[in-house]
Amino acid sequence: MDRDTEQLNLLAIFHYVVAGLAALFSFFPLLYTTIGAIFIFAARHGTAKPGEELPPEFFGWIFAVLGSVLFVIGIAMAICILLGGRSLALRKRYSFALVMACVECLFIPFGTILGVFTIIVLLRESVKALFAATQTSV
Repeated sequence: MDRDTEQLNLLAIFHYVVAGLAALFSFFPLLYTTIGAIFIFAARHGTAKPGEELPPEFFGWIFAVLGSVLFVIGIAMAICILLGGRSLALRKRYSFALVMACVECLFIPFGTILGVFTIIVLLRESVKALFAATQTSV
């Protein structure tokens, strides 16, 4: 097995690991959704103590929607990173793998390290030829 193939296989495995971490961390915004649901429930069914007001229901909706949107974005990014790793393993969709490597650089620290190494490997002419050979053989 030559150096390019070995490095692409290792990068694919690391993409799977980072995708798993991204999926794990994307569940944290659901805490905001839970807090929002509690605010909404308290505003609709709670009773205020004398001299205090209940939080407005509007704040609950802001928390719930923000948490849900961040969760969906996180899961979508985890899926895209997983597909980027699969692209590296199959030597298909070169442009997608390169774009995902650039986007991964935003995820400090693991995504940055993985993204930079992936970009370095993907910009080699020998690796481009591996992807091109896979495209013509299909």
